[in-house]
Amino acid sequence: MAQLIDTRPVLLPKGFTNKKFLNQLDISNAFLHGSLKDKVFMQQPPGFVDASQPSSVSKLNKSLYGLKQAPWAWYDKLGHALLSLGFTNSKSDCSLFVNTSPYLVIVLVYMDDIIVTGPHASFCQDFIHKLSFMFPAKDLGPLHYFLGLEVYRSSEGIFLSQGKYAMDLLLKTKMEGCKPCAIPLGTTKLDHLGNLLSNPKGYRSIVGVLQYLTWKRPDISFAVNQVCQFLHCLRDTHFQAVKRILRFLKCTVDHDIWFKKGFLHLTAFSDVDWASCVFDRRSTFGYCVYLASNLISWNAKKQPMVAQSSTEAEYRSFALTATEITWICKIFKDLTFPLSHTPTLWCDNVSAISLASNPMFHARTKHIEIDYHYIRELVLADLITILYVNIEHQIADIHTKSLPKSRFHFLRSKRSLGAPPISLRGCK
Repeated sequence: MAQLIDTRPVLLPKGFTNKKFLNQLDISNAFLHGSLKDKVFMQQPPGFVDASQPSSVSKLNKSLYGLKQAPWAWYDKLGHALLSLGFTNSKSDCSLFVNTSPYLVIVLVYMDDIIVTGPHASFCQDFIHKLSFMFPAKDLGPLHYFLGLEVYRSSEGIFLSQGKYAMDLLLKTKMEGCKPCAIPLGTTKLDHLGNLLSNPKGYRSIVGVLQYLTWKRPDISFAVNQVCQFLHCLRDTHFQAVKRILRFLKCTVDHDIWFKKGFLHLTAFSDVDWASCVFDRRSTFGYCVYLASNLISWNAKKQPMVAQSSTEAEYRSFALTATEITWICKIFKDLTFPLSHTPTLWCDNVSAISLASNPMFHARTKHIEIDYHYIRELVLADLITILYVNIEHQIADIHTKSLPKSRFHFLRSKRSLGAPPISLRGCK
């Protein structure tokens, strides 16, 4: 297994140090700074009505909270400010801005919350100082909590946790005292048998929160995908499956994902459970992408159409995984860190590998849509390498099917998951 994932010692890009700058900013009243380009009229607010013109309306020049145009107006205002400071907007991710002159400064924007990072703290602080002249920006210091994610930094790397978010969910659902469970989903497939739920709204609310948890919990991605497929016809058996996921979270509430130092080398695993859905016979595919030994991207999803063979299902999964790899490569290029090694994609289906590498198999693939042949173009251009991996070492297997306890824990151990060196919430 160690030969499939790059676990060599760290090789940092030129100019980077282990203790790079990583701070969080907050913009006060961000939406009020945006300038409206569309014509928007507003009625006079209660208590501020002009007695001489009580029925008149006002034309807004600036955005207000609650307007549909407010987020875009703020983003446009901030984007132009960052461009004036020498930043360029990433073509692959509109929330990413990069400045490489004279040294690298990276800015990631989510509404009014901003992350600033770079190898040189002085240049990052200089950018924050300049931005504070344009907007009321507040430096919140080193990043510790962002969008429900707890961030802990140590000499080993960066630990991202949603433990507090998961504990809040357990408290909300009154499951904080439940009996822990070792795996999130049983081996029996969910069906439409059982009694209808009397409160479907509560079920949908819990599932929505669980979807957000999959940001940093790849071990529950398949289980959450399964319970999400029954939102329109809810049975008590489905709610029992959701409770089992919550019991698993109780057992692993502090187990989240580590990002440790390593080589800039992409490795991906792609897998499919062919015709696994008993209702429409669509296949469930999953992938996981590693940067060195760090899991950085994963997915568990049902394919949008029925595959006529396991080879076709695997081939379609190739294309979707390759799309994710291509996007990650573009992000690294925008960050001025182009990958020096060709990304490697591991698969356990020899026929699919041959289909992706051999352009002469047209007679067998006439029914496959053209966009799925994208993977073949990448292979021929030597932009991706597809290799065979034994099913026992197929790491993406955890994203495509329910697994026995021993198999689940074996694959889970390959996902950089673990507990933080100290409690992020303090002693209780």
